[in-house]
Amino acid sequence: MHVLSILAAESSSSSGGAAIVQLGIFLLIPVAMYFLLIRPQRRRQREQAALQSGIDVGDEVMTTSGLYGFITGFDGDIVWLEIDDNVQIRVARAAVQRKVDTAMGETAVPSDDGSGKGPKIEPGLPAADDTTDN
Repeated sequence: MHVLSILAAESSSSSGGAAIVQLGIFLLIPVAMYFLLIRPQRRRQREQAALQSGIDVGDEVMTTSGLYGFITGFDGDIVWLEIDDNVQIRVARAAVQRKVDTAMGETAVPSDDGSGKGPKIEPGLPAADDTTDN
């Protein structure tokens, strides 16, 4: 009990200015968290929702798992992607991370011949960089 009375006496003798500073700090922390954490997260969510609602058939997109493909159709919240000739997969619309801008020269695989499809490797034949002597 003696410790409590000492602490009570010290707190009553402190200046009122220190209490205002402490109150200001406690009010400043939530405001800072809002501007540093919550507001940017909401902005990213709005941008992602706008992207996912703005995709259309024929757009080239990249999914969150890194798959590139062309949108061939929609079925509610399902997007059909053509990832290769005659190979279609279905993914959730929320899995579309971004559109691929091929006009800016972005490709899924670095290209050897400038076509954007990467090196062509025929089945059963060694790759172009295979230098083993047989």
